[in-house]
Amino acid sequence: MQGRTKKSIINITSALIGQTLAILFGFVTRMIFVKQLGDTYVGINGLCTSIVGLLSLAELGVGESINYKLYKPLAENNVEKLKSIMKLYRTVYWVIGIVITVIGTALLPFLKFFLKASEVQSVDQLYLIFILFVLNSASSYFFSYKRALIISDQKRFIVNIYHYAFYCLMNLSQILILLKTKSFIMYLVVMIVCTVSQNIIISYRADKLYPYLKDKNIKPLENKDVSEIKKNTLALLYHKIGSQVVNSTDNILVSKIIGIAVVGIYSNYLLVTTALNTIIAQLFSAITASVGNLGATENEEKSETILHTLFFGNFCFISVVCAAFYSSIEMLISKMFGAQRVLTHDVLICIVINLYLYNIRRTAWTFRDGYGLFWYDRYKAIAEAVINLVASILLGIRIGLVGILIGTIVSTVSTSLWIEPYILYKHAFKKSSIAYFTILGKYTLVTALSCFMSRVIVENIQLNGYFGFVVGCFISVLIVCCFVCLFFGRSMEFHYYKTMLLNLLGKVRKV
Repeated sequence: MQGRTKKSIINITSALIGQTLAILFGFVTRMIFVKQLGDTYVGINGLCTSIVGLLSLAELGVGESINYKLYKPLAENNVEKLKSIMKLYRTVYWVIGIVITVIGTALLPFLKFFLKASEVQSVDQLYLIFILFVLNSASSYFFSYKRALIISDQKRFIVNIYHYAFYCLMNLSQILILLKTKSFIMYLVVMIVCTVSQNIIISYRADKLYPYLKDKNIKPLENKDVSEIKKNTLALLYHKIGSQVVNSTDNILVSKIIGIAVVGIYSNYLLVTTALNTIIAQLFSAITASVGNLGATENEEKSETILHTLFFGNFCFISVVCAAFYSSIEMLISKMFGAQRVLTHDVLICIVINLYLYNIRRTAWTFRDGYGLFWYDRYKAIAEAVINLVASILLGIRIGLVGILIGTIVSTVSTSLWIEPYILYKHAFKKSSIAYFTILGKYTLVTALSCFMSRVIVENIQLNGYFGFVVGCFISVLIVCCFVCLFFGRSMEFHYYKTMLLNLLGKVRKV
C-alpha cells in the first residue's frame, strides 16, 4: 500500500508541476497566436484538432487494453510475458500510425465540407495545414508504445519530465516563429519535430530502464492473452467512438452550423477547460497503474474504501475548478483576448456544467480502466455518441452554440454519468451502487452552491483584469473550503486528507 501511495504521490507531483508550466506557456502562446493570426486561424486550429481527434479512432482502444495486460506481469516481474506483450504493442501501433496517415490523406477532398461555404476561401494552404496535423498525430504512434510500459510500472513521472520539457520547448519555439514570421505552417512543423523528438527520447529511456525490450528472442503471446486483448479492444472501440464523438464533434458542428470565427472564440474557453481537464486527467492517470495493482492484489472492500477516498478528493478539486471558472473566467478571457471575445452567460453555464460532468466521472472510470471492465458498458458509448450528435445538431440549428453544448450535457447525464459507476459496483465490488449515487448527489449540490456563491460575491466586488481573476479564484477556494467543512467535516474521507495534509506540513517544518 505504501509503495503504491508513494509512487502515486510522485507521479501526481510531477504532473502538477509540469501541467502548471504547460498552462502558462500555452496561454502566452495562444495570446500571441490570436494577435498574430486572428480568430479564423484559431478556429482552423480547433477544427483540425477535432477532426484529427476523430481519426484517433483508428487506435481502436487497443492501447488501454494492452496496458491492462501489463499490470500483472509487472507485479510478478514476468519478463518473458512483458516482452511478448510489448512486441504486440509495437506491431499494432505502427499499423495504427500508417492507417491514420492514409485515412487523413483520403479526407482531403472532403475537408471543405466542415467549413461554411463563405469561409473556405479565407484560409490559405488549408490542405497543407490539415496534412501537418495528420502527420503529427500519426508520428505519435511510431515510438509511443514504450512509454506505456514506463507508465504501467507506476513511473509516469519519468514520462512527465520529458513530455513537459518538450512541451515548453515547443511553445517557446512557436512563439518565436509567430513573432518573426506569422507562419502557421512553421508553427505546425515545430509541433511535429517536438512530437517525434520526444517519443524517440522516451523510447531510448525505456530501453535503458528495461533492457529486455532489445531482446530478439521473443515468444508469441499466448492465445488466451491475445483473445482477452481482442475482447477488451472490441469493447474499447465502442468507448473510443463514444468519447471521440462527444469530445471532438462540438468544434466541427460549431464550424458548420455557426462559423469558423465562433470556433476561434469558443476555442479560447476550450484552451482553459482543456488545460483544467488535462491537470485532472494527469492526476488520475498518475494513479491508474496503482489502481490496476490494487485490483490485482486487494479485496473488494478495501478497493471500495479507496475509491470513496479518491472520489472525495476528486469532488473537492473539481468544485474549486468549477467555482473559480464560473466566477472569474470572463475577466481572464477579456484581459487576454479582448472583451469582444467574451461569450454570453448562458454559454458559460453550459461550459461549467460540462466541465463538472466530465471530471466528476473520473474516479469511476479510473477504477473501470484499472480493473479492465471495458466489456460490460460497451454499448453505453454508442448510445452516448448517438444522443450527443442528434441532440447537438437539432438544438444547435435552433439555438446555436448553447444548443450544441446542451446536447453534450444531455448525452452525458442520460448515459455515462450513471452507467459507469453502476457497472463498476456490479462487477468489481459486487454490490449496489446506491451509496455512490447518494454521495454524487451531495457533491453536485455542494458544487452548485459553491459556484453560485462565488459568482455572487465576485460580481458584487466588481473585480477585473488579471488581479481580479486571481482574487476571484482565491474567493472561490475559500467558498468551497467552507462548504466542504460544513457538509463533510465529520466524514472519514475529510479526516483522511486532513491527516495527510498535517503530516505533510509537519515534514516541511522539519526541513
